[in-house]
Amino acid sequence: MIAIELMEAASSGAIHALHALASTPLAEPAPKGIDTNGVVTFFASKIAPILLAVLGVIFIGRASRGEISKVLTSSAIAIVGLAFIAGAATLFFVGDYLINLIFE
Repeated sequence: MIAIELMEAASSGAIHALHALASTPLAEPAPKGIDTNGVVTFFASKIAPILLAVLGVIFIGRASRGEISKVLTSSAIAIVGLAFIAGAATLFFVGDYLINLIFE
């Protein structure tokens, strides 16, 4: 008699445990990759304007002290740097296009 009651208690406990496991939501799926568009948008909208403003303040400060040649040199270097950044972004999209073209 005691054994039957123990078996019923154990089975009802197991049923409750299985019901609780079945009703819990599954974990969210793992992310599939990095959101590169979001990263590029963040840098373009938040970081780049701040860096350009800092460069502008430095250039204005140098120009006010009469160091025009240094300002022109620094400006040329900054423009070349921005061209390299734009080129890298372009290569990113060209590379993505080539990968899609090859593996389709």
